[in-house]
Amino acid sequence: MKQITSRDNASYKELKHLASSASARKKSAKTMLDGVHLCQAFLQHRGSPELCVVSASCVDHHEVVGILAQCEEDGADCIVLPDNLYQALSQVENGIGILFVIAANQEQAPQQLSLNAVLLDNLQDPGNLGSILRSAAAAGIQQVFCSPGSASAWSPKVLRAGMGAHFLLDIFENVDLHALISASTIPVLATSSHTKTTIYQINLNRPLAWLFGHEGQGVDPELMALATDTVTIPQKPEIESMNVAASAAICFFEQVRQQIAGASK
Repeated sequence: MKQITSRDNASYKELKHLASSASARKKSAKTMLDGVHLCQAFLQHRGSPELCVVSASCVDHHEVVGILAQCEEDGADCIVLPDNLYQALSQVENGIGILFVIAANQEQAPQQLSLNAVLLDNLQDPGNLGSILRSAAAAGIQQVFCSPGSASAWSPKVLRAGMGAHFLLDIFENVDLHALISASTIPVLATSSHTKTTIYQINLNRPLAWLFGHEGQGVDPELMALATDTVTIPQKPEIESMNVAASAAICFFEQVRQQIAGASK
């Protein structure tokens, strides 16, 4: 493993820029996975990173040893940093000092919806986005489409909130949701408080796409008008609305429940 000890090292400067700048991540089409769990998940589902970076005090940690061994076996570059230099890269406090540099997914989105999917219109909060990705992956949903203006799906905050879900999903960003919904070959369902049809009264045992919107403003009215159906989640009237990530999880797992019930008939 290569050791870097100076903050003036060109490779280290590049790493620090990548860690601190969203524009640098976007320009390079790279991002960072911070911590043992994300690194292990990436190795399991996607393979080797472009670069593995370890803090000096964690080189002999039993979980890090296994990750390093696999990276080196696969021919990935590995570097060791003094703890103070590593900590300037990491956003995880009191974590195990290992991170990966990986290519952020930049695939072209398909022009039609045909698989179970989630459409996110201008979703702003990284924690909400990561939580939705995690629930979607757990529910067996395959694709996620994010409109322009949504939080960056491959930002460090979203990656941490997703807990490895990114590597089980096809995630597409900056997607024209109007065109996508218009060309859809499967139903598109949006949640709304202005309908009486609940998620428990509609057939979810089929391929479909869920549409969720901005935390405060909801789904754009023009997109809402394109949805095949609007559904609601029954709740106490004293609560105006639920968090979008919680609503999404309820919808996804009602779909799972109906799929299981349908398979058992």
